[in-house]
Amino acid sequence: MKLLVNFSRGKGRKPIIAQVVRDTGVLINVERANIDSSEGEALIDVPDDQCQLVRDSMTSLGARVRLLDRGISYNESECVDCGACISVCPREVFSFDPAWKLRHEEEKCILCGKCIDACPHRALTLPL
Repeated sequence: MKLLVNFSRGKGRKPIIAQVVRDTGVLINVERANIDSSEGEALIDVPDDQCQLVRDSMTSLGARVRLLDRGISYNESECVDCGACISVCPREVFSFDPAWKLRHEEEKCILCGKCIDACPHRALTLPL
């Protein structure tokens, strides 16, 4: 499961992700992160059966955690199968099938938003 974690880096605070890995023993895959000296946001992937444990642990350390059960939304009726999203996607979420129709593998998405900017028909949107 994917979790979006937002946190502030208070004076003397321990690194949240490292602390949770150490405390829970759950291996966390960081899919993307934007962290500066005062705050951060990370999209992490954790095993489904340990999601609640990781969520609770991060929340107890002061992070705000949101479960992301969807990737980029794809509106097939707006898509013209141009493939602009294919070239910018870092995780190969988009590809062409043998008939040159766009294929979308939502579970691979890391919500970076690059495809949204590339789509000339605005057929792609971030989940709410």
